[in-house]
Amino acid sequence: MRVAAFALAALTAAPALAEAPITADQFEAHVTGKTVTYGQFGGIFGIEEYLPDRKVRWSVAPNECQYGSWYPQDDTICFVYEYDPTPSCWTFWLRNGALVALSVNAAPGEELHEVQADTQPLPCPGPDIGV
Repeated sequence: MRVAAFALAALTAAPALAEAPITADQFEAHVTGKTVTYGQFGGIFGIEEYLPDRKVRWSVAPNECQYGSWYPQDDTICFVYEYDPTPSCWTFWLRNGALVALSVNAAPGEELHEVQADTQPLPCPGPDIGV
């Protein structure tokens, strides 16, 4: 019984065991022109706007954005932002038409889930604009 419960938990916690990651082309087709809200553990993790030419705007707090870009590396999608040149790489899957992402540094079960996607731009005021 314990073995069956562990196997079920492993399959739901680690998408890689159940399905292959999407390719960079599939990722680009799914996200370009969208603003995607990611959730984790029942709350909002952050929001990312996917712009043309693999550019992004990322926000974890209202009106606070980081600008960056993404690129493929093997089976992962890596992001680099303006204030941190260290790549942050993720494996992405599509589950029921929505993204599931797992950082290469995360433990199984710490996935991000696409909870909303729309075409509304992320509100990112410039440095000289009041909030």
